Amino acid sequence: MNGVLVIDKPASVTSHDVVSNVKKKLGAKKVGHLGTLDPLATGVLVLVIDGATKCARLLDGGNKEYAAELVLGVETDTYDSVGTVTFRGDASAVTGSAVMEALSKFTGKVQQVPPMYSSVKRNGVPLYKLARKGITVERQPKDIEIYSIEATAIALPKVSFRVVCSKGTYVRTLCHDLGRALGCGAHMTSLRRTASGPFDIEGAVKMDEEKEALEKRIIPLDEALKMPGASTEVSEAV
Repeated sequence: MNGVLVIDKPASVTSHDVVSNVKKKLGAKKVGHLGTLDPLATGVLVLVIDGATKCARLLDGGNKEYAAELVLGVETDTYDSVGTVTFRGDASAVTGSAVMEALSKFTGKVQQVPPMYSSVKRNGVPLYKLARKGITVERQPKDIEIYSIEATAIALPKVSFRVVCSKGTYVRTLCHDLGRALGCGAHMTSLRRTASGPFDIEGAVKMDEEKEALEKRIIPLDEALKMPGASTEVSEAV
């Protein structure tokens, strides 16, 4: 079972829950995941099984693609709908054209400050643990790249959009920053990852499938390493 399994993660479960479920169902010795999805998020969660865990770094170099929705006029401490409201703004004057113009300004190489509710560590401590204690610390901005971003539906105060971005991009922060750019605040209400490198939602399987169905969908490691976006530096990991 040395290979890759692409799961369509359901909402309201953690990435760790998915790993534990699949590991138990397959009877695998080791299972890891590439790129954490928050409990709110759904979609592509790439799992590496047994021997493939040694090649995780080689398989996680591709771009990410997401479909997201945000609501203007409200900010939360987590930048999404599961958080506590921290600000309410007036979005009544915001137009669809203003939204599209603001979105276009986020393309290219930009710096993004990680949210406090994230797994980024400060002196060895994940930021979300500090945030839960009401502690806010200064975070260093990270270099990311937004390759494309476009609105797919605008029904103000709701905005749906699709984004293709580099690894390490927080779409929650993107929604928050867009709200700030429009002067009214915003927070993310849904997120679905549709692709992670060469692995897309069309090749994903539901977590609750039986063992036999999951085994049939495992991509052999040698095949996965030949897919576009995977590194060729195999010898460094195996």
